[in-house]
Amino acid sequence: MIVVTPQLSIPEQELRFRASRSSGPGGQNVNKVNTRVTLHFDVRRSPSLTAWQKSVIGRKLQTRINKEGVLYLHAQRAASQALNRADLVDKFCRLLHEALAPRKVRKETRVSQRSIEKRLDQKKQRGRVKQLRHQPIQVDD
Repeated sequence: MIVVTPQLSIPEQELRFRASRSSGPGGQNVNKVNTRVTLHFDVRRSPSLTAWQKSVIGRKLQTRINKEGVLYLHAQRAASQALNRADLVDKFCRLLHEALAPRKVRKETRVSQRSIEKRLDQKKQRGRVKQLRHQPIQVDD
């Protein structure tokens, strides 16, 4: 059982893991050992998620979910399949936790009078600089 939040736990039977060859540096080990791990999680068919959770995850993680509603994640940082799998489970929990977290309500603030005055002074100064560029040059004869 994978605990995502105190209210949400997902059984490991709902997750499918697949190992494949990793890319990048690593010498001979990369060419002969399947260390990269891919996680498949069917968001649409998961009995652990409510309809609301499925829609939120589908909206917030849409770049990681295919047309069939399957969430794909990869891990290949470590040179060991077991470490990559553990890293992938952590990544999965973190992603779902962030997706299901409620948005923080923005606290409205007022712009201070001093900052308004400062902005207007800067605008006037800039206007004066531009005005000086347009003054005609007087030539004495």
